[in-house]
Amino acid sequence: MPETDDAPGGVQRSQRSGSGGQRARGGAADGPGASGRDSPLYGALDLGTNNCRLLIARPARDGFRVVDSFSRIVRLGEGLSRTGRLDEAAMERAYEALVLCGERVAKKGVEPTRLMAVATQACRQADNGAAFIERVRKGTGLKLRIIDPVEEARLSVEGCLNLFDDTAEAVLVVDVGGGSTELSWLKRAGGAFVLEGWMSAPIGVVTLAERHPEPDSKAAGSLGLWYEAMVADMGEALSRAPIDPALHEVFAAGRAHLVGTSGAITSLAGIHLGLRRYQRNLVDGLWMTRADCERAAERLIALGPDGRAAESCIGPDRADLVLAGAAIMEAVQRAWPSERVRVADRGLREGLLLQRMREDRRPRRRRRRR
Repeated sequence: MPETDDAPGGVQRSQRSGSGGQRARGGAADGPGASGRDSPLYGALDLGTNNCRLLIARPARDGFRVVDSFSRIVRLGEGLSRTGRLDEAAMERAYEALVLCGERVAKKGVEPTRLMAVATQACRQADNGAAFIERVRKGTGLKLRIIDPVEEARLSVEGCLNLFDDTAEAVLVVDVGGGSTELSWLKRAGGAFVLEGWMSAPIGVVTLAERHPEPDSKAAGSLGLWYEAMVADMGEALSRAPIDPALHEVFAAGRAHLVGTSGAITSLAGIHLGLRRYQRNLVDGLWMTRADCERAAERLIALGPDGRAAESCIGPDRADLVLAGAAIMEAVQRAWPSERVRVADRGLREGLLLQRMREDRRPRRRRRRR
């Protein structure tokens, strides 16, 4: 998914039909039961290793109605794997984006108690991560909370639940970030999916691209070796997944599917669909096959850096990262074979919103009179 300074502020809908006529409803969309203009606004802010993203929404019967959104590539984790610290220029980029987020939150009138603001891998890993969060609080008034990988994975699953195929026996949710990749394995138990296990691999698009710079040589052999080296790097991390081998057989037998949530998979989807401009309503909820993903990655390799930068579904800011994301998805598909991948242009922010709205709908216990 291309990152822009100002995403459209109108209603975002999930209207892509799935296999068997399934409909991607609820998570980041509204339905006929939208609560109306009088409902309170909620905000979810996610400061990641690569992106700063904001979503402002109103509750709806089947989820929520998006009224404003913002996304900017800040590359907060640039150089972090080498130094262990957030770079000054990277922090300045992130700070500027957060200032804009704060202005949007204030303009829309989101109450501070209904703004959930979190920071992930870059701030978790950096020696000066907490100090940067404090600087943001003092300078902008935004109170970001550094969340651990467990919560990050859980929120990503929460935001994608309504994209699960009800006929599947198991689902693997893959959230590819800039500095880490969260994976959550869920298995059907009765009428619901239950978490079987999770892992946070310390590899994301930024860290992988920094470990494996794209070679100058345009020879097909060198490019192929470069891409395979990235796949192998992620594959090594996945080999340590603490999951019962019996679950692997469910995937190998074709009774499970993947859900990809991040720019890694949405970019592949945009290339697969041949979009001249990114269209969320066509991407979110789309089913892709493993072969579709492989062909999209092959096209990205053939395009080269300049060609990828010219693609409207990628853009110059992500041209050097998109193949790292494709390699991560390829490694996951090799380790956990699945012919079907569902594309999710949703995840952590949507999970934050759904969680908080659900909490506010719960009736409060009345105090007993003495």
